[in-house]
Amino acid sequence: MRYKIKPCLPAGRLIKHFGQNFLIDKQVIKKVIRAANLLPKDVVLEIGPGTGVLTQEIAKKARKIIAVEKDPRMCKALKENLKDFKNVEIINQDILNYSLPTTRYKLIANLPFYITAPVIRKFLEVKYPPKEMILIIQKEVAQRICSKPPKTNLLAISVQFFAEPKIISYISKKSFRPIPKVDSALIRIVPHKKYKDIDIDLFFKIVKAGFSHPRKQLANDLSKMLKLDKKELSSLLLKNNIQPTQRAETLNIEDWIQLIKVL
Repeated sequence: MRYKIKPCLPAGRLIKHFGQNFLIDKQVIKKVIRAANLLPKDVVLEIGPGTGVLTQEIAKKARKIIAVEKDPRMCKALKENLKDFKNVEIINQDILNYSLPTTRYKLIANLPFYITAPVIRKFLEVKYPPKEMILIIQKEVAQRICSKPPKTNLLAISVQFFAEPKIISYISKKSFRPIPKVDSALIRIVPHKKYKDIDIDLFFKIVKAGFSHPRKQLANDLSKMLKLDKKELSSLLLKNNIQPTQRAETLNIEDWIQLIKVL
């Protein structure tokens, strides 16, 4: 089943002007609501609410929704579509410049590709991250985020250092209007504090050095980027059960943490 878009501006003009892919599939919207496991006490921050179709369903379950929309014209449509919901606050601001809540909240978003990584990074690296993030993102990006050795990547490490990601389901591109070029995925990201005592700057300095040329051997990249003697570095790697010939994609987070301790 599909929802009808009822914006203040004609739908075609909205789609053309904002370049967004609106979620219109009712069954997918139900999946998002179920995944968020919303309670009457919950505060939800929604990014890019579009025309408010998903926002309406969230408003029926949660205590309060903060809907952050960058474009003022879309905000006008939202205010009209959500006028019957008193627990929805519409904020006209770029989410990347928005000051995040310091109280407990859940994040729900249908994210455009170009802001997916910056948004996830912003919400995971703050002092008060959300309880969980329920996101619709490109299928390939979701798979990269959830990847494990021997096929991990810098994005996966960057997310999994702060949180536990899990793909809930895949979403056909036909569930959106206009129809995008690729399918999407519904993903849950739950922040954790497993590595709160690790020096974050040092951790990512070493990880980024390791992934500077992902197809090359680890010893080559680390010695070059960190300006370390390759022979000594290879010896240190071997002592920590890491082969100098391994590639960065074969290491897990614990391996990188161990490298911090010995480099």
